[in-house]
Amino acid sequence: MHKNDSAWLFGANFTPSNAINQLEMWQEETFDPALIDRELGYAQGIGMNVMRVYLHDLLWEQDAPGFLRRMERYLEIADTHGIRTGFVFFDDCWKEDFALGKQPAPKPFTHNSGWIQSPGRAAADNPAERPRLEQYVKGVLRHFANDRRIVFWDLYNEPGNGTAGDHVTSDGQRGTASLPLLRDVFRWAREVRPGQMLTAAPWNFSPSFESLNRFMFENSDLVTFHAYNKPGELLERIHFVQYVAEGRPILCSEYMARTAGSTFRECLPIFRENGIGAINWGLVAGKTQTFYPWGWNETKGNPPQPFHDVFHPDGSLLVPEEAEVFRAVAGGDSAE
Repeated sequence: MHKNDSAWLFGANFTPSNAINQLEMWQEETFDPALIDRELGYAQGIGMNVMRVYLHDLLWEQDAPGFLRRMERYLEIADTHGIRTGFVFFDDCWKEDFALGKQPAPKPFTHNSGWIQSPGRAAADNPAERPRLEQYVKGVLRHFANDRRIVFWDLYNEPGNGTAGDHVTSDGQRGTASLPLLRDVFRWAREVRPGQMLTAAPWNFSPSFESLNRFMFENSDLVTFHAYNKPGELLERIHFVQYVAEGRPILCSEYMARTAGSTFRECLPIFRENGIGAINWGLVAGKTQTFYPWGWNETKGNPPQPFHDVFHPDGSLLVPEEAEVFRAVAGGDSAE
């Protein structure tokens, strides 16, 4: 995000519907520009102007020039739809074991069954991996340092999370074990000095995460946070973040979990009224299966309404009644 940008940011965390995780989105064999074009067109139709998109360190290690070319192609497509991007480097959520190549099929009725961490616990805790990770971060940042199609760099998603990956359990959480890599990735990015703003989002506001949250709040140019909360709780969190931001721009980079009470109808107007950008989880329902709630399984059948995501693969809305919300709040013109 450049300092003279003022447009209200409204968008989604984007993984194409044919990809179960970051590797399947970006690897040459499964990278699908035509699908990306179609699905970003859906987003444009409801007034979205930004996507948050995850990268992975193994993609750089596998084929750095090819990875950069595919990132360039993605940005070209997004630009034709008036959509800018925030890229995410590292992520502590979900599976810590993964590999390049063909990715697993989705596990039935399971939320994000194939999502993977980057760089993963083993690499994050191994000092010998730091030069490789530094090369990856700096290589990508240097290539795109002055690219105005990129609105921000999210350096580390949910540091301290773990194999549960959600906001309701503590299974496998890393906690402050993620602080050294968090500090390093901010240092590496500052050394490159890209033209876009840097950020990482507090997501767990319990006392045990205080040191992680303090570091992220103090070192982010764009103050981001996650909030899968009901409207009253969301407003309280917004007031707290506004206080700590001290005038810096603010963006919620993850929200919207319908069966948990975080909805477009009730939450999106709150973000707009407070001048806070809003990026929900999920655009098109697909192989990530994030339309199922956290902790879901086949014994529960189908949920009463989709948890995350906005569209079916054919471009129709998962919840047709949300069309009026997008028109009223974001000016979308084709959300039927």
